Amino acid sequence: MRKQVFKMEDLPTEDLQQLGLLKNGKLMLDVDDIATLLAGRRTDMLRLENLEMDGVSIKQLDAKLSLKQNEDGSIGLLLHPIYREPEVPSFLTAAQAEMLEKGDIFNLQKRIFDDEGHAREVLIEFDKETNEFIITDTEKIQAPDAVNGVPLTEEQKEKYRKGKEVKVEHDGTTLQYSGTEKQGMRSDKLALIASILIDGGVSYMLYKGLHALFGDKQDEGYGADYEEALQNLPKEGPRERGTVLQPGEDFDDEPAYQMQR
Repeated sequence: MRKQVFKMEDLPTEDLQQLGLLKNGKLMLDVDDIATLLAGRRTDMLRLENLEMDGVSIKQLDAKLSLKQNEDGSIGLLLHPIYREPEVPSFLTAAQAEMLEKGDIFNLQKRIFDDEGHAREVLIEFDKETNEFIITDTEKIQAPDAVNGVPLTEEQKEKYRKGKEVKVEHDGTTLQYSGTEKQGMRSDKLALIASILIDGGVSYMLYKGLHALFGDKQDEGYGADYEEALQNLPKEGPRERGTVLQPGEDFDDEPAYQMQR
């Protein structure tokens, strides 16, 4: 889970039109990918066709998408195609990069410094689909306040932000942040309900179809706490796959959004 850093009106319409993802004011992305973009994450792999980029015609391109704030404050759309060779960050040793690429370790936490000597903690993962290293500032990772209705301790939240597995009391649901996952997390359960405090109110997120924890098999059940939390959700119900639902918001699962002009 990451803080939602963008709004619908931030989406770069010209970039989306160029990629054929905005037609007649309608955004041709499913609700999952839209929520992923607004949360600052990468979408699933998308197949883009008949592109004209920098004077070059591209019949077909498989790539993930993400948003980035430019230096002038504008929002740009980034393409993440499949790279032939990964570009290894300078702060990783050859051994560390190899362990991540081979899947010997799931992630690696590092303290790095910018050109002015300011330090920050980052989490490094390797995306096998695009063949690139993913770097996440841990300060931008927002841990759930509760999972399946069970509050997380401050220690658990800190572990989550550092990319470590967090086991919730009662039904033992275990989750872990992941920047390579579209939903931003993995779990030993197929589904879970996370809640988070935003501006004094509680928002709920229903995650379904979660991938298993690193190197572990997944429990096909949901757990007793999940079932109880599901019954206690607002009547309208939350959107699936991590879309934020404010209390009282209508549930709508349309395949595309109409952009405001």
